[in-house]
Amino acid sequence: MKIISMIPARYSASRFPGKLMQDLGGKTVILRTYEATVATKLFDKVYVVTDSDIIYKEITDNGGKAIMSIAEHESGSDRIAEAVQNVDCDIVVNVQGDEPFTERASLEKVLNVFYDDPQKEIDLASLMVEIHDWEEISNPNTVKVIVDQNNFALYFSRSPIPFPRDKNAGARYFKHKGIYAFRKQALLDFQKLPMQFIEATEKIECIRYLEYGKRIKMVETTVEGVEIDTPEDLEKAKRLWK
Repeated sequence: MKIISMIPARYSASRFPGKLMQDLGGKTVILRTYEATVATKLFDKVYVVTDSDIIYKEITDNGGKAIMSIAEHESGSDRIAEAVQNVDCDIVVNVQGDEPFTERASLEKVLNVFYDDPQKEIDLASLMVEIHDWEEISNPNTVKVIVDQNNFALYFSRSPIPFPRDKNAGARYFKHKGIYAFRKQALLDFQKLPMQFIEATEKIECIRYLEYGKRIKMVETTVEGVEIDTPEDLEKAKRLWK
């Protein structure tokens, strides 16, 4: 299988504009993420896909590969789908641009889903990490996922799922980490499928895959890292980097 990674990178993030160009230990967040992804040595090619001249220049000036988006896009999947159309590959791994602590072990777990799927029945694979802090569970910036007995995703939400009506039932809560692996065709299909009201309501793009019958295999990891969504997250990342 030919496997590539694409890192979608917007400059104008709603909660923290310009976050990808913030300094993290002497380099920008987006460059740290790009270098961490390359350092895993799991990919034939790694690209940053962006609508920003600033981010494009940051990557290419530092010897990296970047692709400028042509159209405006609602989601990272749309951005990557446009970029990947003419790229020779079987599997595309989406690493979020605000994930500078991306590491090899978790990515290997995701890619093994496809190596163990010779009939090509799985469309996507992604990561989840168990969370216990109720503040994080109830935080709408934390996307939660529930799965079936075989760890296929049933639903994603910004709300606490499952709702703990019975607090003694033994519910476990999982945060969806921002790393996806797609079969190329699943990405190309996504771009053609109109957004439905559930995705539009939650603002979670992977809901569209579920709504149209795609199968998403979730893989549990214990590596949480730091996703930089707010200035507070950046300060946490700086402390962790040291």
